[in-house]
Amino acid sequence: MKIEAMWLHEEHQLLLEELCELSGMSERELRELVDYGVLVPIDSDAQQWSFSADRLVVARSARRLRRDFDLDPHGVALVVTLLERVRGLEAELRDLRARLPGGSAE
Repeated sequence: MKIEAMWLHEEHQLLLEELCELSGMSERELRELVDYGVLVPIDSDAQQWSFSADRLVVARSARRLRRDFDLDPHGVALVVTLLERVRGLEAELRDLRARLPGGSAE
């Protein structure tokens, strides 16, 4: 099994084909996630879609959810959206706690 490491810098972009290869999802599956708003191409009007590299994490999470829980595309989209929302709220909470006097980022 080949293991690759990649920095997921927000300025790095992945073409749809690269996202397919690195995430283990088919183009059809990724297009369904785009349709549900889970993945958003940098320019949805472009002839060839590209995505911010951090979307690879989302696509891999979607693949695991589909495989592990046998979810349909709508179910995957719903769970991924909720997970992204929870992560955002946790980050916001850490930031707010860090601003409190004597607060920690835990």
